[in-house]
Formats: sequence, structure tokens, C-alpha cells
Amino acid sequence: MALQAKPTTEKAGTEERSVLDRLVALIEEEGIDVGDRLPPELDLAQRLGVGRSTIREVLKSWQSMGIVTRNKGAGTTLAAEVSRRSIHVPLTLRLEAESLIRTHAVRRPLEIEAVRLATRNASDKQRKVILARMAELMAIFEAGEEDWRPADHRFHAAIHEATGNPLFLQIIWQIHHAFHDVYQTPFGQPKLGEATIPMHRPLAEAIAAGNEEEAARITARILDRVETEVREIMERGE
Repeated sequence: MALQAKPTTEKAGTEERSVLDRLVALIEEEGIDVGDRLPPELDLAQRLGVGRSTIREVLKSWQSMGIVTRNKGAGTTLAAEVSRRSIHVPLTLRLEAESLIRTHAVRRPLEIEAVRLATRNASDKQRKVILARMAELMAIFEAGEEDWRPADHRFHAAIHEATGNPLFLQIIWQIHHAFHDVYQTPFGQPKLGEATIPMHRPLAEAIAAGNEEEAARITARILDRVETEVREIMERGE
């Protein structure tokens, strides 16, 4: 259950990070604190030298992550601290980590419940699809020649489909993309969570065997490992 990044080029990732860095720097320079309004979109676009649509997308995603609140009449208000309070951890790194941990906290109970429902409700055909998606993921991962993230997406989509409730897939991926719409390559590491991929085999096998408690336990371990990795990266200041 790696927190996948959308495919992107190195250049696109660098340009995106540059916009984020400049926006954070502007917030610092202006002394904007939690509860304060940000300048209007057009003003931000002009000052950062980017298109208004770029600023709008950044602010929209920051709203989804709880960094800002937006109101058509009141403008955009800062909801989370982005001032430079840590000497050892770069501001943009800390902001990414805190945002990812917030989205991860919301996603966690949904993923665990989805696995429980899939284990309980999956048809024989759906269990075979989950096992097939796991085999595909493991083959790509172990070969080390291709990007395993699309296969990981297909594996989890098969689990969400087996719940019998399409809202799980919709809501979980809305949460997922709220972060990755801005941070396409979190911490400059497009394969964050790679260490959890081997755990996907026993997860698929537990679901196929109808072992709900084991499937939920493995899912919790995967989620814990990803969060631990995020916190370790933040502490190292990479």
C-alpha cells in the first residue's frame, strides 16, 4: 500500500517543487500566520511568476490537505503553520510530511475497513482477481525493471471493488490525490513505501482465504510502515 506518486518527469517535479518553495517563502516573508488571509490568487500568480490556474490548483490541494481554508467571499486563510520553526528540518520537507501524515490518518481506517469488507464479501472470481493482481505486482517489483506503482494501484483497486461499495474506491483515491496533486514526488522519492510491497503477498492470500482478522492486521502493518518511513525521513531532514 505504498503512497503512490503520479507518473511525472524529473523536470516537472522540479518545477512543481520550485512553485511550492516560492509560495512557502512568500508566506514566511509576509509574516502570514494561522488564521491570516493569503493574498488573492491573481496577486500570488504575479508575484510567483506562474499562471493563475497553477496557483488555484495548489491552493485547492492545500485545502484538501487542511493547510488552508477557502471561502468564495472571504478568500484563502492559512489553517496550518508553515513558518520556519525548525532549524534542522527544511520547511518544505516538514510541510510535505505533516500533510502526508494527515491524509494518511484519514485514509487508514478506510483502508482497513475496505480490506475487512473485501475479505468478507468477495466472490470467488474477485478473490482470483486479487491474487492475480498481487502476482502481477510481485513479478514487476521483483524484476526491478519497471515502475511497480501502476500494478500496486490495480491491486488495491481490486480490493476496493470487492467490498461491494464503490464509495471506498472513490473516497480513498480522492484522499490520495489530494496530496499527490501537489506533491507528485513526496520528499523527492517517487517510490515511497516500497518496503511494504512484499507484505502484499500475505495480504492477498489472507483475503483469498477469507481470514478477515489476518488481512486487517497485515493492512495495519503496511500503513504503520509507511507512516514510520515518512517520520524517519522528516527526522533525518533528507
